[in-house]
Amino acid sequence: MSLEPINIATLTSSTPKNVADFNQTLPLHIANLTCVRAGKAMPFTREEMSAIDKAPIKAPVAVNFMGLTTDEQADRKHHGGPLKAVHQLAPATYEKINAEFGLKVRVGTLGENLTTEAVNDLPEMTESTVCIGDVFEYGNTATSTDDVDNLQLRIVQPRRPCYKINDQIGQFTRVPNIAAWVSKQGIAGWYFKVVRDGMISADLPVYLIERPYPFATLEKLWQLSNSKEKYDAEVIEPWLAIECLEESWKKVLAKKIRKN
Repeated sequence: MSLEPINIATLTSSTPKNVADFNQTLPLHIANLTCVRAGKAMPFTREEMSAIDKAPIKAPVAVNFMGLTTDEQADRKHHGGPLKAVHQLAPATYEKINAEFGLKVRVGTLGENLTTEAVNDLPEMTESTVCIGDVFEYGNTATSTDDVDNLQLRIVQPRRPCYKINDQIGQFTRVPNIAAWVSKQGIAGWYFKVVRDGMISADLPVYLIERPYPFATLEKLWQLSNSKEKYDAEVIEPWLAIECLEESWKKVLAKKIRKN
């Protein structure tokens, strides 16, 4: 299976242009949580440990700056921590993997903590609809007051797929390098930083409460990062000015600036 590079000149957003988007008056009820997952580090492939297998949690669970208190990461160098506290992956990623490779990989297989579904005729939360810097609140209100302690999470970076995705799916069937394909497609999901500790559980409403960088979709970030082209400074510099964007992504983008 060849992995063609993304052509930024021709690739357009996968979000239909005739539907509403998230660039509306905030707070905006955009989705409901359908599942919250956590996992324990267990023996995995290559004589390593992994917590990529995450099971649904039925009871509310606390979330602090390191993530869900019942969740674990085996490789703390590359997973977890304040800038990878919570991971979300769009169910559409599984649909695309299954269609491309003729598989039946179930939602929840690839280590995500959160799964959502759209409401109010809005699009699903995907890389084409969410932005770096977006802050989401989980609960029955989207306004912060002294007596409200709903969890708040901010998107700070996409997920970089690693070989464990291949090993996880490869336990059940022979497949090509799905991790590389997912990376090229830019559909690996995203990581949150915790803005405010709180409790989370399935069926909570999800409100978008801040969108400081509406240009900074994850889809666009992947396009710029994967492209072999160089760009004028005015294209890249707005991204470098995003304070919350994780530094390694800024380093990748800085190398894309065309030098006169």
